[in-house]
Amino acid sequence: MSISAPRRPSSVASDPKDRTSHASAHNPSERRTFPGWRWMAVWPAFPVAGYIGWKVGGRVDAVDAALVGGAITAAGLGAVQWWAAKGALGRPAPWIGASAVGYAVGLAAGAALVGYETDLGALALMGLVSGTALGAAQGLVLARQGCRRLALPWALAMPALFALGWSVASVTGIGVDDQFTVFGAGGALVFTLLSGLLLARFTPARPQAA
Repeated sequence: MSISAPRRPSSVASDPKDRTSHASAHNPSERRTFPGWRWMAVWPAFPVAGYIGWKVGGRVDAVDAALVGGAITAAGLGAVQWWAAKGALGRPAPWIGASAVGYAVGLAAGAALVGYETDLGALALMGLVSGTALGAAQGLVLARQGCRRLALPWALAMPALFALGWSVASVTGIGVDDQFTVFGAGGALVFTLLSGLLLARFTPARPQAA
């Protein structure tokens, strides 16, 4: 009676290429539609940071008030953004510092340019100028820290998002005559949703735990 030799496992099953294909088939897509619910913390951060900056710096009716209030507001926003992005925005200190400096300069320039007016056109233009300065500062930080894929789109989006945020604030008419350092909850919600879509589009997805 002959005894047949045990069959060896097929080499096809142990092929690294097959294992890679099998793993990739079960991995979630690298493209996300939103960075996660943690990013929604940016929404309430706008009115909170804005109120603190306004209380410390005062009404944005002069350059010094805009510089002080804008820096405090943006530092708070930058801190929440960095936390909510889960490391996608680089190291915390450069991001928060660049946010504070960029927005302070931008708000001071934008508010002075429109004569500290609070109508729709003035606020939209102020948002465009302040968003440009903020986006340039944040984009530079991203590029220097190796986040080049996100740096340019983020820098280009900030002027539009801040102009849109201020426009929403003007249409709703909540508090704009008090010359706050940043728009409130309505504009903040629009900013949070659109910036979240941008962040998800240009940053890699993190694997989900089983």
